[in-house]
Amino acid sequence: MTLEITDANFEELVLKTDKPVLLDFWAEWCGPCRIVGPFVEEIAKEFEGKAVVGKVDVDNNPDVASKFGIRNIPTILFFKDGEVVDKQIGVAQKAALIKKLEAFL
Repeated sequence: MTLEITDANFEELVLKTDKPVLLDFWAEWCGPCRIVGPFVEEIAKEFEGKAVVGKVDVDNNPDVASKFGIRNIPTILFFKDGEVVDKQIGVAQKAALIKKLEAFL
């Protein structure tokens, strides 16, 4: 299950974890986000216990989105040790996202 990442819990769930993080920046009204969303849910199940997989609703959490300069959605950021180590802007295949995440395990 993906975690709902908010302005309030971002530091605790993303920056302070010792696991790699896949973070999907999305919005309800975003068509391409609806394509990527199911992939992110599946990846969350497959990597449970090995990685943190979360979603940030950019409309409800503008602080996190602006902190990382999110201007296009969907954008997926990959974190390791509290730092952004990779990103994917726009729609990507599930296999491509898994390959990026596996690089940080």
